[in-house]
Amino acid sequence: MITLFDCATAPSPRRARIVLAEKGIAHDTVQVNLAQREQLGEAFRAINPRCTVPALRLEDGIVLTDNAAIEAWAEAHEPSPPLWGRTPAEKAEIASWHWRVEFEGLFAIAEGFRNGSPAMAGRALSGPDDFPQIPALAERGVQRTQLFMRTLDDRLQGRGYIAADQFSIADIVAVVAVDFARIVKVKPGPDHPNLLRWRAAMALRPSMSL
Repeated sequence: MITLFDCATAPSPRRARIVLAEKGIAHDTVQVNLAQREQLGEAFRAINPRCTVPALRLEDGIVLTDNAAIEAWAEAHEPSPPLWGRTPAEKAEIASWHWRVEFEGLFAIAEGFRNGSPAMAGRALSGPDDFPQIPALAERGVQRTQLFMRTLDDRLQGRGYIAADQFSIADIVAVVAVDFARIVKVKPGPDHPNLLRWRAAMALRPSMSL
């Protein structure tokens, strides 16, 4: 059986949960308690030496240890519905916005949270090694997150989806980012009408409740 190593409260494994749901890929789930730093224990290190979730163990025992691998595997394993587009142009546009949402959105939020939260002291970067917080990066992360919200709102003017006029991996990652931004006290408001409209439409998909 395929097994997802998950954490119900974290944004990264939520991406994997949504992808698997959209693809209809059945799997078992094992919760990893990040608050108690279970990901750093020897038991989980034996599964994923990178000490991060999500991790996806396939039926043949191979373990995929990041969202990039999980998303690529899921698209190849279950091509329908396509989350990365059909034509070369669609695939390129979706890939571009997938990267922008990840870099300008999720990375910015993580920068603000990991460098500003007392709970993340000594854990400014995910993974097996400890890194000290840099307060200036916390401030920059919040500013970048605010800019990200404006960027998405501009992009969604007259659009139902972020890329290629279709629901895609870019929308999945953007939903996760927009929702997780609350951790740095940033959220869409009246100044983001297009973003609010899009997020309400995304909420109608059953996968988004995961």
